[in-house]
Amino acid sequence: MAKKVVATLKKAGGVTYAKAIKMVKTERGGYAFEEKVMVKDDVANFFKA
Repeated sequence: MAKKVVATLKKAGGVTYAKAIKMVKTERGGYAFEEKVMVKDDVANFFKA
């Protein structure tokens, strides 16, 4: 079933999604990764915030 979903998302004229991963500093001084799947147009805003 997952293959069908991926094929549907890659159709021409469909919405393009991207997975963005950024490093975020925690309160205790360590680092954690924040992952998010979003529309390709919103990726730049994700990294600015």
